[in-house]
Amino acid sequence: MNEFAPPQQIEPEKLLVIACGMIAREVLAVRDRHGFEHLELRCLPAEYHYYPDRIPPAMDAAIAEARAEGYSHIYVGYGDCGTGGMLDKVCEKHGVERIAGPHCFAFYQGIDAFEKIADDDFTSFYVTDFLCRQFDAFFMRPLGLDRHPELAKDYFGHYEKVVYLAQTDDPELDKVAEGAARMLGLAYEKRRTGYGDLDQALAGAARASRA
Repeated sequence: MNEFAPPQQIEPEKLLVIACGMIAREVLAVRDRHGFEHLELRCLPAEYHYYPDRIPPAMDAAIAEARAEGYSHIYVGYGDCGTGGMLDKVCEKHGVERIAGPHCFAFYQGIDAFEKIADDDFTSFYVTDFLCRQFDAFFMRPLGLDRHPELAKDYFGHYEKVVYLAQTDDPELDKVAEGAARMLGLAYEKRRTGYGDLDQALAGAARASRA
């Protein structure tokens, strides 16, 4: 390795999306759908879904690193995600934008649609394609439900139904979501959301980087 090699030059129009690992597959799907070959993706750990206090400092460091590498166009692939406005402070500090909305459950449904049903969904437990794929890793094992299923009532007793926000049509994921509802003793509803506002948000950022 040449220690004196010049730093990598980033093409001026490159767009770096720094996103939650929970939406990585969806970001790439939107990129491929629109043919945004100049869009690149980096992800923070999906487990930060449970530790929102870790998101702002991790994003601050990730943006600073990307700037040092030469990226001038950066977009944040997060809603507020429980950071209480702290992620917005990081975005303001670096002059970047994030996806509008409180969390992915909102922007998948569309912010306007989510706001209309938010009160009715107060006792709904949301799952997405990612959470169905990772149901064992994100719920069963961490909560001990694989060993003590009787704990489900303690963890989920205040919910009334499982709402599967489906980004794709996958019968295997349907089975996981339906099985989760049965196991938890909750009603079940599937909503085919597709990528919701994520699609137009990334499309807008990608086009702006080429302007």
